[in-house]
Amino acid sequence: MKNNKWQLQDAKSKFSKLVDKAMLHHPQIVTKRGHEAVVVLSFEDYKKLTKPDSDIVSFFRSSPLFDTDLELTRNKDMPREMDL
Repeated sequence: MKNNKWQLQDAKSKFSKLVDKAMLHHPQIVTKRGHEAVVVLSFEDYKKLTKPDSDIVSFFRSSPLFDTDLELTRNKDMPREMDL
């Protein structure tokens, strides 16, 4: 079993060690009042978690509307008048 849980007080006093473990091993969990509060993970792990599955061009090409003939012009009429 992983030894990756830290009480907040220990995490604060041994922050450098906590960061080293997160960078070299696996994400570290910090608890507050006995409940899991936050996770400290390496930047590489963070990039993997937040990296999109595909680029924006591939995303739009895979859209069900890709071959649809949409009219994308905007109305150029003046806005209506309002009493303020």
